[in-house]
Amino acid sequence: MNLVLFISGLVLLIVGAESLVKGAVRFSVGAGISPLVAGLTVVAFGTSSPELAVSIKSALDGEAGIAMGNIIGSNIFNILFILGISALITPLAVSQQLIRLDVPLMIAVSVLVLFFALDGRISRGEGLFFICGLVVYTGFLIRTSRGESTEIKEEYTRNYGTMPAGSSRILIINLLLVTGGLGMLVLGSKLLVDSAVAIAEHLGVSELIIGLTIIAAGTSLPEVLTSIVASLHGERDIAVGNIIGSNLFNILCVLGISAAVAPAGINVPDSVISFDIPVMIAVAFVCLPVFFTHGEISRWEGGVLFGYYLVYTFYLILSATRHIALPLLTTALVYFIIPLTAVTLIAISLRFMKEKYRRSGR
Repeated sequence: MNLVLFISGLVLLIVGAESLVKGAVRFSVGAGISPLVAGLTVVAFGTSSPELAVSIKSALDGEAGIAMGNIIGSNIFNILFILGISALITPLAVSQQLIRLDVPLMIAVSVLVLFFALDGRISRGEGLFFICGLVVYTGFLIRTSRGESTEIKEEYTRNYGTMPAGSSRILIINLLLVTGGLGMLVLGSKLLVDSAVAIAEHLGVSELIIGLTIIAAGTSLPEVLTSIVASLHGERDIAVGNIIGSNLFNILCVLGISAAVAPAGINVPDSVISFDIPVMIAVAFVCLPVFFTHGEISRWEGGVLFGYYLVYTFYLILSATRHIALPLLTTALVYFIIPLTAVTLIAISLRFMKEKYRRSGR
């Protein structure tokens, strides 16, 4: 029964997010907001709405493991799994804004999460700080969108359409989509969180593990669908921008609001501080050299990202079951896989910088 409730909650979250995005974007466009601005703001909020609903419900119920695990696990899943799969389908283009602004900002806010969590809690004040950052970032997106090319604006118009002025019937339909989507998100988050806690107790694993794996992957399904479809349609820059934007919103919006509404903030387990947040930061750092070296994510780089997600998930499973192979995998990670990755990334970055210097000298 708990498994049925879990799947039902997940379906409600996905359908609710889709309904919310469609209704809100069309309503915004009909109200005179450009499709590009609506896509940059409303869609970003909408695709993160499952994480937001689940994390707020968990934070209010005192289920810190699920709240933090959902946010951190989603960010790790987005980059390693979704970008990996999308790049395996087709090499992904990376815009200069992502390289110069969005990825460094994602790294900065990821490090800030660790700094705030060192005392074992993300306080309400720290949550409000993230919300202020969200407002500034959203304002920057709207401002920079004015300089976008006509081609990009037309692309957003094709994706989100327009609404005839004075069409009260369509206006009512879109409002119903928004309210219905919000209702499904609320109900879906309750079913998902309550059933996840019951499943964790039944399996004898922590709520944190459930949040880092099943819930994180489930609430990231809107991003999965958006990025994979964009890759298949050749919209390679949207596939990458969707992921980086989602990770920023997960921290600034989801974590910020969840910590702000919880009476005592969100407690952060020691294991999250010592392992999961550092993994999230490391994954964010990996993006920068991979992105700027060639201006794209190649298929082999996508394969590496996907492989790392499999290793991370395998580690979580061994840790949850206290398997005898856990020390061996830990040793391999600490003394072989992580150092080799760091050396490879540094070598690739130095080689690219050297080639760039030679070209500029000519």
